[in-house]
Amino acid sequence: MNTLATALLSALPLAAGWAAHVWWLRGRLHTARRDPLTGLVTRDGFTRRATTLLKDPRAVVVLADVDRFKQINDEHGHAAGDALLQATAGRLARHVGPSGVAGRLGGDEFAAVLIDDHGTAADLLAVLHRVLARPVDGQDPAACTTVSLGWVRAGDFPADDLSGLLRRADEAMYAAKQGRVGLRRAGLGRLFATVAGRRSGRIGARTDVPAVGVVA
Repeated sequence: MNTLATALLSALPLAAGWAAHVWWLRGRLHTARRDPLTGLVTRDGFTRRATTLLKDPRAVVVLADVDRFKQINDEHGHAAGDALLQATAGRLARHVGPSGVAGRLGGDEFAAVLIDDHGTAADLLAVLHRVLARPVDGQDPAACTTVSLGWVRAGDFPADDLSGLLRRADEAMYAAKQGRVGLRRAGLGRLFATVAGRRSGRIGARTDVPAVGVVA
């Protein structure tokens, strides 16, 4: 056996070890960016993917908030609340599809970015709003609720980054919740909802799940 072949054979175990280590690290990173309850990406993973998607002017940013979540948790227990969050996450992810991204920002708050290929975001999100309001299989009907949605087209505010678009979607979502209309688009008239007002007037925010900080 020549020297080169001998060297290659001796290097195989080392290469295999490094490959296994890289695979393990990738698995740990993937797990760290996933919410353990819902399986959606956390704020960190969402930010990374969403920032890439927002380079497309057809991108739409959506913020979703489960209505009466704290009340359901208090009256029916955390198991009922967790089942509601899991169902919301699964339905949102299926609706957004592999070309977009859906994430859990913390508590009962979810966000998504999707690409509106045909200019039909309003219709798609109206369907999503109805889907998210469907009862959870096996759940007490009294624990059922709706989900308020706010959304914004990235192309309507080209100067805004992800943080700015999320803020607009957040204000639209709060206006939808306060007006009991379920769905509201940002940019169609001024929304008189400050961050302080939204937080103080909101019902159902869960406090036992910390939000993950935004990364650049």
